[in-house]
Amino acid sequence: MPNHSEVCPESTSPSNKFNLSTAELKEMAKKLRRHVITMTATAGSGHPGGSLSAADIITALYFKVLRYNPKNPQWSNRDRFILSKGHAAPILYAALAEAGYFPVAELTTLRKLDSRLQGHTDRKFTPGVEMSAGSLGMGLSFAIGVALAARLDSKTYRTYVLLSDGECEEGQTWEAALSAAHFKVDNLTTIIDCNGMQLSGWTRDIMNLEPFIQKWQAFGWHTIDIDGHDLDQILPACQGAEKIKGKPTVIIARTIKGKGVSFMENNAAFHGKAPTWKEAERALKELE
Repeated sequence: MPNHSEVCPESTSPSNKFNLSTAELKEMAKKLRRHVITMTATAGSGHPGGSLSAADIITALYFKVLRYNPKNPQWSNRDRFILSKGHAAPILYAALAEAGYFPVAELTTLRKLDSRLQGHTDRKFTPGVEMSAGSLGMGLSFAIGVALAARLDSKTYRTYVLLSDGECEEGQTWEAALSAAHFKVDNLTTIIDCNGMQLSGWTRDIMNLEPFIQKWQAFGWHTIDIDGHDLDQILPACQGAEKIKGKPTVIIARTIKGKGVSFMENNAAFHGKAPTWKEAERALKELE
C-alpha cells in the first residue's frame, strides 16, 4: 500500500485498501467477533458484550468508511476514530489488526504484561489508537477538540466517535453535546452503540435515557436512528452525516449486547466477563 501522506496528502477519496462489499463486510464482522471471543478467552478477562454489539459499526467504519493508512498511522489527513467506550478495546484491536496496523497474531497478547494491547485503549502504545480511554464520558469532548483542530488547520479529515448509551448518563457527555452544537462542529459524526445495557443491568432501570432522540435534537444535533447491525443502514447513515452542514450529527445505532453469540445476547453478565474456553468453543461454533 502506498504512503498516502506523500501520494495524496489532501485527498478526499478513500485511502484504505478495502472498500468491501456488503457481503464481504458481513464476513469481516463475523471474523472480528471471533477474534473478540478468542482474545478475551485467552486473556481470561475483558469485555466481550459491548465489543460484540459494536462489531458491525466498527466493521463498516474500518473496511468501508474511514480514510487511513496503517503503514503511516500518523498521516495528517487521516480520518480520526475515537473509541469513547474504551472497555470495548477488543473489537477495535481486532479491526486494527485486520486492517494491517499490527499482526493478527498479536491479538492473543490482550491484557498481558508488556503487551501493546491493554484492557483499555492507550494511544502511546497501540498503532491506530487515537485516544487513551478508561473513564467513560470523555470521548465526545476529546472528539470535538479533534474536529475543531481540523477546522483550525484547514484539514479535510472527518472525526468519528463511538459512545455507549450507558456513558450518556455522564454529565460531561451533555456538556460536550452543547458545545458541539454551539460551535457547529459539522465534521464530527457521533455514533452511539445503543444496546440498552450496562455493567449492572438495563439502562432503562438504572438511568432511563428516553426520549433519547429528542434529547439530542433539543441539544441542536441532527439525528439518525438505525439498526446498528444492518450494514445497509449503517453505511447510508455515515454517508448522510457527511452531508449535514452547520450542526453535528449523532447516529443512534440500536444494537444487542453480545450480538452473534446466543448465550451472551442481552446478558449483562458478559459486559465485563470473559467466556471460559468451553463457552468460547460454543461461541466460535455459532460464529462460523
